[in-house]
Amino acid sequence: QVQLVESGGGLVQPGGSLRLSCVVSGMIFRLYDMGWYRQAPGKQRELVARITVGRSTNYVDSVKGRFTISRDNAKNTVYLQMNTLKPEDTAVYYCNVPTQVFVWGQGTQVTVSS
Repeated sequence: QVQLVESGGGLVQPGGSLRLSCVVSGMIFRLYDMGWYRQAPGKQRELVARITVGRSTNYVDSVKGRFTISRDNAKNTVYLQMNTLKPEDTAVYYCNVPTQVFVWGQGTQVTVSS
């Protein structure tokens, strides 16, 4: 089965940076679009960034210019570089396939606070 293992979260001050990683197994990684999602307490999960098999990218307006999604097909890994973090970015971050969501992983907690 498909496994999605997120890592790299932590506690940072506003304006700080983090790089999240998601290691994928159980599928032919290079054939799938990948996305990063986040869910804050009491809120719906939202797709914040996606990268296609051709490495084109899309972002929600709230993170555009601050976050960068990338992928390394040789490592079956998708990354999310998060810069200029804001308290509103606080959430659990997950990776998945936007076109065909699999069972969610544990996610990784990102907390932006002074």
